[in-house]
Amino acid sequence: MKRTMAMLLALGLVGLPIAAEDKEIKEAERLENCGTILKEIMDIPDDIPQDLIDKAECIIVYPSVVKAAFVVGGSYGRGAMVCRGGQHFTGPWGAPTMMALEGASVGFQLGGQATDFVLLVMNPRGARSILKSKVKLGADASAAAGPKGRNAEAATDVTMRAEVLTYSRARGLFAGISLAGSTVRPDNSANEKVYGKKVEAMDIVFKGAAPMPASARAMVDYLNKKTPKNLSDPESLK
Repeated sequence: MKRTMAMLLALGLVGLPIAAEDKEIKEAERLENCGTILKEIMDIPDDIPQDLIDKAECIIVYPSVVKAAFVVGGSYGRGAMVCRGGQHFTGPWGAPTMMALEGASVGFQLGGQATDFVLLVMNPRGARSILKSKVKLGADASAAAGPKGRNAEAATDVTMRAEVLTYSRARGLFAGISLAGSTVRPDNSANEKVYGKKVEAMDIVFKGAAPMPASARAMVDYLNKKTPKNLSDPESLK
């Protein structure tokens, strides 16, 4: 009996590193998927207006979020947030922090298909709030469905004042969509798997506390090419 227990314990201990490695691989694949989704959406002809991208402090990508997760209140929206560097978001795009999307109450009109989301964070206050803790869209941070097209001239005042602009893609259809009532938050347990140590989202973005993971390189390189400079009013970044 003792010998059997010892063998089981040994097998369990051997399995721990394997399980940890599997989780690291899963998060790396998630980051790579975020990069793929972001490029595909931003390369759509009638895509997110370039002038809005150029004024965004951060971008959050949630790939393959499923409706069923929201029906049961689960936290199955997992993705990544990438921000421009520096205290005032004026530097190049930096290492990502992993993010979670929870509790959406939008009864998706997009059906049961997996939905990709891209969120533009449009001012420093919204970015810092999201990096610091859980934020409820529409309450803790103003949010609106993002406008489409090559420019945002037709955008409403409500859209232009929003701290977060939200977009979705499902069944090949791309649209602005409201995520009011859902919450976004840093996924620090996923950050630990990606970076191999405990590290807070604020420290990743503002202190460069973690190196760029190889799995995020394509996404960050794409953003640095697509929108290399923050074109927001400098006064709005202070």
